[in-house]
Amino acid sequence: MENTECTYKQGALPACSPLGLASMPMQGSSQPAYSNEEALSRGTLFPGLDLPFMNIVNKMPANTTPLRELMALDFVCNELALYLDTHKDDTEAFKTYQSVLKLYEEGRNNYAAKYGPIQRSDMAYAPNFNWLGEPWPWDYVKEG
Repeated sequence: MENTECTYKQGALPACSPLGLASMPMQGSSQPAYSNEEALSRGTLFPGLDLPFMNIVNKMPANTTPLRELMALDFVCNELALYLDTHKDDTEAFKTYQSVLKLYEEGRNNYAAKYGPIQRSDMAYAPNFNWLGEPWPWDYVKEG
């Protein structure tokens, strides 16, 4: 008999599960409930996976930078890949994943061209080894 009185943050396990058997419930829905900003701050798109350590939630700064936009795309790519690991037949999620991967690749190439390499692979066509050049990717430099 399965427990059917679970919330979206809990999975269902058989009532008489064996002792010492590790079980991991499947994530139920692919529908994110957090806004983009909240998902980036909380570290997940999915409320059911939101388990902050000691109930501490990161707060991202409100101002947008090119690096923060790239980080947001990378975050979405990772979240969708984790979801697809367990929901490989969700064709809509896979199409979204492919489109976000393309946006990330374009954004990373634009960022690397303007600010310098962000990944080792950005050095493949660089004129010289400028990996340690200034400014560092996390240094915010106000333009103009």
